[in-house]
Amino acid sequence: MKRSKILVLCLAVASLSMGATFARASSTNPYSKWSRGPGGGDEFFPIAVWLQSPANATRYRDAGFNLYIGLWKGPTDEQLAQLKAAGMRVICDQNPVGLRHVDDPTIVGWMHGDEPDNAQALEGGGGYGPPIPPARIVAGYERIRAADPSRPIVLNLGQGVAWDGWHGRGVRTNHPEDYPEYVKGCDIVSFDIYPVAHDRPQVAGKLWYVGYGVERLVGWAQGRPVWNCIECTHISSKQNKATPQQVRCEVWMSIVHGSKGLIYFVHEWQPQFDEAALLHDPAMYEAVTRINQRIAKLAPVLNSPTILDGGKASPAEAGVPIKTMVKKDADAVYLFAVAMREGKTAAKLSIQGVSGRRTVEVLDEDRTLESTDGAFEDAFGPWDVHLYRVPISQ
Repeated sequence: MKRSKILVLCLAVASLSMGATFARASSTNPYSKWSRGPGGGDEFFPIAVWLQSPANATRYRDAGFNLYIGLWKGPTDEQLAQLKAAGMRVICDQNPVGLRHVDDPTIVGWMHGDEPDNAQALEGGGGYGPPIPPARIVAGYERIRAADPSRPIVLNLGQGVAWDGWHGRGVRTNHPEDYPEYVKGCDIVSFDIYPVAHDRPQVAGKLWYVGYGVERLVGWAQGRPVWNCIECTHISSKQNKATPQQVRCEVWMSIVHGSKGLIYFVHEWQPQFDEAALLHDPAMYEAVTRINQRIAKLAPVLNSPTILDGGKASPAEAGVPIKTMVKKDADAVYLFAVAMREGKTAAKLSIQGVSGRRTVEVLDEDRTLESTDGAFEDAFGPWDVHLYRVPISQ
């Protein structure tokens, strides 16, 4: 047999082997159980913006956002009409206006408060009391669900999810055992922590708290979808703001640790208050748009089951661990890799079940690598992200 025919035969066998290895993966959508929920099928990956004016919905839609979460003193009839006109859906409070619009597909979920796990301000400005007990959150969840079981109920928790020492929990600081109880009071659970803009040295600049929090919340969520918040402004810091590179890292760090939805926090109090600071920062707006567009393109892949133990990264520098996740679709296998520390390192990467010599496309970087039996090497800079795609048939 001629050498060329042997090569073709080997590649064909490799492709069949590779397809068989990953055949167990199929797309799933965690929102299909609700008739009026986010839905969207396998093409939908939630990319939300927190508590923004509906007047700006078109600009957020153009940046790749597909969901609003929270409406200031709403929902109101006017707010819902503005969102409908912009083609933007919302998760909002279940107030009388919301219930009057129970048949409106603009509303795709109900918000169940924000950060009940933090110490709560006392009436009259007399300081802070303890967090809301989980049992009250569960009871509230049952009331919301009884009024409308056709939509999911979203609960957002605070930074204690990721940082046990968060003093903002008051008497419940260092009590992570509360969180499995809180998640019983929702259908979708989220949390927020903003390391770049953080004012405490225990967290400031340590982006890995984002991934750590997602990982913990996935463990506590008992199968519920986990979302998380992403920083992209100064928030309350005069000096520090995440760079586009750091925002991209936090996004993909979230996803590879199991986040099923993203919520951008775009408010800013320093150097002055700006509710929609992202819209007034052209460089960050462009960067977030690119990030969101990439996620939208990969949504069917991201909604497919993760291939457990499907990939591995061995960094040359032990102090720069790399977290990976493997997914697939009908045409390719994907390895998503995120540097979990700020340093630089070279790394050996591998994808199980990939045989022979193959070209590895590095998405959004205009370059390719060559792999042998699924193994290849690459370099990682501080907080770097590389998204690798290996076609099943080459």
